[in-house]
Amino acid sequence: MITRREFIKLCLSSAALTLSGVLLPKVVEALDERGEKVTVIWLEMMTCTGDFLSFANTLNPDVEQLLKDTIRLEYQNTLMAAEGELALKHLYDVATREAGKYILVAEGTVPTRENGFYGNIGYYQDGTPLTNLEAVKFLGERAKHVIAIGSCASFGGPYAADPNPSGSVPVHKVLKGIQVINVPGCPAHPDWFVGTLSHVILYGVPNLDAMGRPRMFYEHTIHEFCPRRQHFENGIFAKYPGDDGCLFQIGCKGPVTYSDCPTRKWNSMHINWPIGANTPCIGCASPEFPDRMSPFFAHLPDVKLPKINANASLIGKAAVGTAAFAIGTHAIVSASKGRIYKHLVESSETKDVGKALGNIVKEKLNEFESFDEDLQDADKSALMTDENPTAKPIEEKSSKNSEEIAEELAPGPKVKKPKKLVAKKLRR
Repeated sequence: MITRREFIKLCLSSAALTLSGVLLPKVVEALDERGEKVTVIWLEMMTCTGDFLSFANTLNPDVEQLLKDTIRLEYQNTLMAAEGELALKHLYDVATREAGKYILVAEGTVPTRENGFYGNIGYYQDGTPLTNLEAVKFLGERAKHVIAIGSCASFGGPYAADPNPSGSVPVHKVLKGIQVINVPGCPAHPDWFVGTLSHVILYGVPNLDAMGRPRMFYEHTIHEFCPRRQHFENGIFAKYPGDDGCLFQIGCKGPVTYSDCPTRKWNSMHINWPIGANTPCIGCASPEFPDRMSPFFAHLPDVKLPKINANASLIGKAAVGTAAFAIGTHAIVSASKGRIYKHLVESSETKDVGKALGNIVKEKLNEFESFDEDLQDADKSALMTDENPTAKPIEEKSSKNSEEIAEELAPGPKVKKPKKLVAKKLRR
């Protein structure tokens, strides 16, 4: 059977491929050795069904082959032919017969207002509604593993956004003391789910971060591997969607969103993604999506650091200052050795390495010298407004911080609580 180390390598190295085409044959081989397939119950609650449709776009092999060779999907609202009493009876029978063995895939939020009246999956014989709240509790308590697919099930997402009239909450808030594996995204990428499900089948719960996300897909921010990061460091910012340069100033949430979108990409055969289509990342995989990620085309809100209150524009200036210092040092060393720039960073717009570069270095060094003064005056209202009057900072909305979310996601006393490394990163 494929080892866990080999499995993780496949997940990380197959970003440019359809992961299911590389990984699932290995899973099938392992399941053949065991002589059994794993039962899966997919419960759709308060959802647009986008996560299942995203999963349905799995290619090489397609969903039909995946369902035949890898798992026994016993219940799925959208896919199954049965309905009404027949469907509910089958759901109950499977959950009872396979108790402690099946995997529950929960999609969507759980409405809790009026005892869950705002979301039903069917009715009892006496006409009493069977609510999503009752169903997810019943199924979650009997499942061997629980996977929350999509941002709604993982963190609340659009269906729990303000003003949240249905009282919707993510799955982990209902299943207290039960380890919930979160696979966020609006929708979740097919590879994220297929990879997580495969790991659960073969090895159990994968290595999770403080937000309950598999680290093999959510270890780094989008900003870290963005092909336009050099524009950010050079201070080249787009002024409108479709413009060249870093999209930070027009709303990109890549610096605070954890996922491997830049390397994995989307569109079935992994050929494009939002930044590649010249539109900002909206942070759909973030725990604070969409309330604190909107407006989508406004830049990030003020960031509070110890004894410093710096806004997004000031952070941009800091990055430019740091880049300018590095450019200036490199230019001085190059001049002293009689060298010039021979290699330019991919996607950079800098084409002239003569006088134009000298002017850029001089301008950036001037900005770097004034950076300390900017930090001292950061609490003044003049620095709390971006130079572009049309790009206003986002107003902070009431929302639980990352530490509170991490505490809620921690399982019962039997499971070791994960360290809050990601929570600390989000606060920076």
